[in-house]
Amino acid sequence: MHPILKNTIAVILGVLIGGTVNSLLVMNSAALIPPPDGADLTTMEGLEAAMDIMQPKHFLIPFLAHALGTLIGAFITAKIAASFAKELAILIGLLFFVSGTFMVMALPAPLWFNVTDLLLAYFPMALLGAKLAGARSQTSKVSR
Repeated sequence: MHPILKNTIAVILGVLIGGTVNSLLVMNSAALIPPPDGADLTTMEGLEAAMDIMQPKHFLIPFLAHALGTLIGAFITAKIAASFAKELAILIGLLFFVSGTFMVMALPAPLWFNVTDLLLAYFPMALLGAKLAGARSQTSKVSR
C-alpha cells in the first residue's frame, strides 16, 4: 500500500475510533456519575442550565472522554502509519484540540475545567499515544 494512502487511512481511523471512544464515554457519563438532581445533560441547553449546580466530579467523565479519545486515536494512528507516525499522532491531538476549543467556546464550563481540559487532554495524550505505539519522529530522518 502506498505510504500516503496508509497514512491517510491511519488518520481517518484514529479520528473515527478516538471520536467513538469520546462519544461513548460522554453518552454514558450519567451511568458512571449521576448528574445533579433535576439536571438534563442530554442537550446543550440542559448542560448550560446545569453548569451552576455541577460539582467537580461531574467534569471527570468529560475530561476522561477527551483524554482517552485523543490517546486511543493517536495510538491507533501511530500504529498504522507508514511514516511520520509521531507527527500524525500529534495531528490527531490537534484535531481533537480544535474540537475541544469549539466546545469551550460553545459551553460555559468553569474556567478551571476549560484550562485543565485544553492543556492536558489533547497534546499530552497524543504524545503519550505515539510513545505507547513506539512512534518516532521522521523529521530528523528527512534527507536534504
